[in-house]
Amino acid sequence: MKVTILGCGGSAGVPMIGGAEGAATGIWGVCDPANQRNYRLRSSIVIEYEGFRLLVDSGPDLRQQMLHNGLTHIDAVFYTHAHSDHIAGLDELRAVNRVIGRPIQLLASQVVLSELRQRFSYAFRPWEGGNFYCPAFDVQEVPDYGPFSLGPLTGHIFPQKHGWTRSLGLRVGDFAYCTDVESFPPESLTVLQNLSMWVVGCFQRKAHPSHGWVGRVLEWREQLRPRHTVLTHMGPDMDYESLCRLLPEDVRPAWDGMVLSP
Repeated sequence: MKVTILGCGGSAGVPMIGGAEGAATGIWGVCDPANQRNYRLRSSIVIEYEGFRLLVDSGPDLRQQMLHNGLTHIDAVFYTHAHSDHIAGLDELRAVNRVIGRPIQLLASQVVLSELRQRFSYAFRPWEGGNFYCPAFDVQEVPDYGPFSLGPLTGHIFPQKHGWTRSLGLRVGDFAYCTDVESFPPESLTVLQNLSMWVVGCFQRKAHPSHGWVGRVLEWREQLRPRHTVLTHMGPDMDYESLCRLLPEDVRPAWDGMVLSP
């Protein structure tokens, strides 16, 4: 299995447009602009197995991410939740429809599907063949918790607390992806046992009400004992080299274009 980090930034990316309002740190925060690994598009990954590609989230940078990573197509897309930095690139999937010549399999919870249909109603009309004037999908509603099977991929979906709302995590084999999470219900922690590779959201160094932070992620690491932990969904407080010096050797920050082999 191959996992490509398409983007590992928070909702504003790094650098941010204009920087945080009133902040002296500016558009880069504390991140060193001379280090390319501090340049972060919005968070997304592609899981590849036996020629099958599953995209997890399609943020507003999707076109750029596909081009940067030489990806011409994906077979399916899974949505973790309906925040804009994870769904705003949905319309870019029309180009993928044209490449593969068919609707794309789309997996999401009932809550997320409702939001997608409201915001992108034109993309959920039945495809009647011919040209793709808008995206077309083969929609599959998934539960918040339970096993899934998609092409050659099998795994488990599980709920995560994301501040006042929820997101979904995904486990495939010994790999798990958990972005936009600040705590886990007990059943989800069970799914996260015995991982070889864990990619987990870690927005900043100090505590945050809706995202993981360095201290909390290290607590999860002690509890779950994954072999390798990779941080994603990082904000302008998370300078790459500083994190490498701070973190244990088995915990590393992601970078855009990073390739993992769980």
